[in-house]
Amino acid sequence: MFTSVKAFEGQQYSTLKRQCLQSGLLFEDPRFPATDDSLFYQGNRIGRVVWKRPRELCEDPHLFVDGISAHDLHQGQLGNCWFVAACSSLASRESLWQKVIPDWKEQEWDTEKPDSYAGIFHFRFWRFGEWVDVVIDDRLPTVDNQLVYCHSNDSNEFWSALVEKAYAKVYGCYEALDGGNTADALVDFTGGVSEPVDLLEGQMATDEAARNQLFERVLKVHNRDGLISCSIRATTIEDMEARLDCGLVKGHAYAVTDVRKVRLGHGLLAFFKSEKLHMIRMRNPWGEKEWSGPWSDSSEEWNKVSKSEREKLGVTVQDDGEFWMTFDDFCQYFTDLILCRLINTSYLSIHKTWEEEVMRGSWVHRQDPLRNRSGGCINHKATFLQNPQYVFDVKKVEDEVLICLQQKEKRATPKEGKSENLAIGFDIHRVELNRKYRMHTAQQKVAGSIYINSRCVFLRKELKEGRYVIIPTTFDPGQQGDFLLRVFTDVPSDCKELTLDEPPQTCWTGMCGYPQLVTQVHVLNAEGLQGQDSNGVL
Repeated sequence: MFTSVKAFEGQQYSTLKRQCLQSGLLFEDPRFPATDDSLFYQGNRIGRVVWKRPRELCEDPHLFVDGISAHDLHQGQLGNCWFVAACSSLASRESLWQKVIPDWKEQEWDTEKPDSYAGIFHFRFWRFGEWVDVVIDDRLPTVDNQLVYCHSNDSNEFWSALVEKAYAKVYGCYEALDGGNTADALVDFTGGVSEPVDLLEGQMATDEAARNQLFERVLKVHNRDGLISCSIRATTIEDMEARLDCGLVKGHAYAVTDVRKVRLGHGLLAFFKSEKLHMIRMRNPWGEKEWSGPWSDSSEEWNKVSKSEREKLGVTVQDDGEFWMTFDDFCQYFTDLILCRLINTSYLSIHKTWEEEVMRGSWVHRQDPLRNRSGGCINHKATFLQNPQYVFDVKKVEDEVLICLQQKEKRATPKEGKSENLAIGFDIHRVELNRKYRMHTAQQKVAGSIYINSRCVFLRKELKEGRYVIIPTTFDPGQQGDFLLRVFTDVPSDCKELTLDEPPQTCWTGMCGYPQLVTQVHVLNAEGLQGQDSNGVL
């Protein structure tokens, strides 16, 4: 998982800390200074900000107080519940947060050795196919002596505020975190693969069989240490953060902190009846405002569960933002679910392993059709097959294949503000077993992703044994950008880019694998673009 780590912007933590200790000066980060430029794109939005070190905010600062917990985090004056929800999920997995917060014991304040403190921290995130080590100083933005952004329940605990600062540095400024996608943060924390699930599309609220099937998927991801988030879609600006009668909030990301089959009844009766209820536990990043329906903290439904079962579940009656609900109710109210699978991490060796192929590529616009690599989606039949093409093999009779296409984010700058993602997607075509040249003739399309302007597009598909070509594209031709293509299969797929162009030839059998003289492309609507975008939740 961490075979190599790249120093973000060339800043080496150990070197910088040693220099500070030798000089006796606390670290001040020149790459992310304590100024408004590190907070906003184009100007101050919240009034006079004073940057303070933890020692100036409390007498006894710590990274962690009584360990790390999802309850440590509270969202501040920034619409980044997507990030805070991902952090809540991260906090529940010790093996994961210790990767994001490396050397955490060494980074902790040591009251017995105050001279060993240099005001410098470092954190690690997965960014476009590689882990980066991000260095920050410990100066945090405050107003009226209170932290402006993410903070902990305990005024002496600072891990959440410092992780948020490092993440803001990667994105360019704090304001860049205002509105985003929880799926992106989960990937950045794990290097995993996030699968979005549209609960409306699957008719989960009315189809019991589909609900049960989805619950087993969610339970499997949770039990394999994956991270999960969910939200209720807001369809208008007025809907953002609107609270429903049941206590849930629209346009707001929740962290899923547990998934269980809960045994109903008491004593031996419960054991022999073996009646179990599908349950899911969530946390609101605000640390308050919970679900008030059936199985909420103080509801009478909990009388159906034994005291020992309640203790095992950690049921508490307090407005701490965490609550249980049945999976049936969950599917009735929530519209979007994100399942972040962890791929081949060492501590998951007892679970299913995936063979991963990683391809780096670019959409590049050129006038020469043979050299153009930005042909747009399949709607553009004259240029579609000019896009990059990648061939891979399914070697089992049938295999579950995971495919993730990620575009490289354009770094935000204070002058330019946020950059817009391109609308991207991909198609999968079944080809001849001896295919080794680029396609110039349409083949059998067997699957395709949606087209959406999010950072990542994901597809999970059962494919039969054979050879396939993935064509990653932008929606419109002529657009340029870098991308990362990740293909996961049970056995090695030998994925590689098709780069050779064979001159058109006559093929008597039609199965030689060479391009033909006539180009035939099926014209389809680009699935999923209309009405969809990557606007995050606040």
